Amino acid sequence: NIPANATWAQNGVTIAGGNGRGGASNQLYYPEGLFVDDDQTVVIADFGYNRIMQWRSGDTTNGQAVAGGKGKENGLHQLNGPSDVLIDKETDSLIICDRENRRVVRWSRRSGTTQGEILLDNIWCWGLAMDEQRYFYVSDTEKDEVRRYQLGEQNGTLVAGGNGQGDRLSQLNLPTYLFVDRQQTVYVSDSNNLRVMKWDKGAKEGIVVAGGQGEGSALTQLKYPNGIFVDTLGTLYVADFGNHRVMRWTQGDKKQGTVVVGGNDEGAGANQFNYLVGLSFDRHDLTAMNIDLENAVCYDQEQRSKRYKKNHSNARTPTDLAQETEESFYLPKCPLTEEFSHCSKLHDLQEEVQVIIDEDDDRIDDALHFL
Repeated sequence: NIPANATWAQNGVTIAGGNGRGGASNQLYYPEGLFVDDDQTVVIADFGYNRIMQWRSGDTTNGQAVAGGKGKENGLHQLNGPSDVLIDKETDSLIICDRENRRVVRWSRRSGTTQGEILLDNIWCWGLAMDEQRYFYVSDTEKDEVRRYQLGEQNGTLVAGGNGQGDRLSQLNLPTYLFVDRQQTVYVSDSNNLRVMKWDKGAKEGIVVAGGQGEGSALTQLKYPNGIFVDTLGTLYVADFGNHRVMRWTQGDKKQGTVVVGGNDEGAGANQFNYLVGLSFDRHDLTAMNIDLENAVCYDQEQRSKRYKKNHSNARTPTDLAQETEESFYLPKCPLTEEFSHCSKLHDLQEEVQVIIDEDDDRIDDALHFL
């Protein structure tokens, strides 16, 4: 459990990438979705280079392409603009939203794997999630809906949206990233409606749990929300793409949120984001990504009261951040508007660390360290 009033250090440390845009093992190019495993291995959907990259804990220099990276066609050995990825621990495999190929594929993580298999076809997928029963969830930006699938199932069950594009409580408009809790409640970043929606299992319409008050930077508003995470206390964390900040909504205050990190205008400073796209938790830290720098930046959680102490570190330059790489993540292109061409994500890692992807600075920030 993360205390609802926990605070974070405001300056980040680069933990992945930061070596310019490219296809080398130490680079990323428009990274999108990410997933952090229990052992802090990080897998990243490297949208621009059509591959899934993996960084193991402790390797601060190079990642490894574990799927795709063989061009952007539709062969089983290829990916085309992957936007999200997760690890299915039971089968030790990757489930990948192969967005531009309009399919969801699975790749074994075993050594020697050279191609994947198609799980779902003809779906304009964006985000993925998996619950404790191993149902997986997919957002479909063409149909403005989210469906739940058993592995091997083709049709799935509608769990959110599916009533045409719109802003009614029964509708979605560009659903991107997802979070699913232990009760199979589905949280959806309803990006073009500037809100985050909560859909209880079996519900016919959702509940607005963040934003939905028009476009703006007030604490009641979001500007194209992307990555989301909900902890066991029901506290919601949102990657607020257009406002360059991470927001938090607690159960006790659903009228407005608070700024966790960022919100200092767009930029490449250690305390800034440039179109924040994704975030997630692992056992130790909150991580975020800036696209222009293509590196990962790490933020420690500040201690508070008896359990937490404040820890203000000096700001680092983008070059400094790029030299402190440990793990890497990345984020996807999203057709939000002509101005905003990328989106974000927030993943459940270990309920103690948050990973943030900041697109336009091409970096990932590890912003929350739960002690």
